[in-house]
Amino acid sequence: MTQRTVGPEGRGLPGPDELRNNGVVKYVGEAPHEELATGERSTRNRVARSVLDHGPSTVAELAERLGLTQAAVRRHLDALAADNVVEARERRVYGARTRGRPAKVFALTDCGRDAFDQSYDTLAVDALRWIGEREGGSEAIAAFARARIAAQGETYRKAVEGVAPEERTEALAKALSVDGYAATARSAPVGEQLCQHHCPVAHAAEQFPQLCEAETEFFAELLGTHVQRLATIAHGDGVCTTFIPKISHQASESTSGRNPA
Repeated sequence: MTQRTVGPEGRGLPGPDELRNNGVVKYVGEAPHEELATGERSTRNRVARSVLDHGPSTVAELAERLGLTQAAVRRHLDALAADNVVEARERRVYGARTRGRPAKVFALTDCGRDAFDQSYDTLAVDALRWIGEREGGSEAIAAFARARIAAQGETYRKAVEGVAPEERTEALAKALSVDGYAATARSAPVGEQLCQHHCPVAHAAEQFPQLCEAETEFFAELLGTHVQRLATIAHGDGVCTTFIPKISHQASESTSGRNPA
């Protein structure tokens, strides 16, 4: 039997059995007693999926991305918010604030993320807890996290080593996206930001931050520079954001064509 998470007013979200390989949430925002037209349901799924892939978004951004009117986007967001799939937030600003009111963005809730995830969160958390209790506490969990990202990261290493130093962040983002992290790279003052709009292990990372720490260490080693984690989904942020400072031309030449030390 499919498990459903009950939202406000008895509305249901899909359980894992309703997910398909195309990554679209089936029946997001649909109350059990109402029949949505196929087009309505599909568009609502597209709105939710766009927030997942691109992170917290304004109404204007969603409208432009999806080719919809802002009024249509607001209507779908209202329905998704009523079902506890998305929530309105104030956009986080890194650096100096501009004048005026901060933009309001819509981000997926934990419930909304769960609707997309085909994961084994309980099993993962139980296994990590067992490792901690039986094999050496926090250090054992950290060792597991490093081994996990090292094994997973061979594909990322090949992607990064195959491009010029200034293209490494973008190459890493593309490789992460293949693994479901919906990652993007964007310019930032004196560097770049690597943004992961989805995290398959977010719930486990809430209890075991060693998973995030190991990933951050791996990014630093892979890119050949110190990096700084600015935000994580596991801590309640809409996006996992890693700041990567600009590498000097001389440093880039010294690390080009070899693994960063």
